[in-house]
Amino acid sequence: MSGVKRIRNVLNVEEKLEILQKLDNGESASTYTEDVLNEGNTISHSAALQSVETLLHYMGQRGFDYGDITVVRKICVDIRQEMNKQQKQKRITDFLKQ
Repeated sequence: MSGVKRIRNVLNVEEKLEILQKLDNGESASTYTEDVLNEGNTISHSAALQSVETLLHYMGQRGFDYGDITVVRKICVDIRQEMNKQQKQKRITDFLKQ
């Protein structure tokens, strides 16, 4: 997946202090850390679709089992359906705003 940049999530000072305080109090800070790092960190449908299509291409080149390829194709269909659903909702919302 060349050309895809990974965004590195880094905790800010306040978040680090909060985790240290939780550890000092004997609490588990792992779930809090995961929540902070995953907050607002979503992938777009088009990026997900591109990744799945790349995987599908790779599987085809490597001679993967037909059943496995079918499952990946189903994921592509699901992503496209979700994209279409969100686009339709956006068009309706935009229309109603006018």
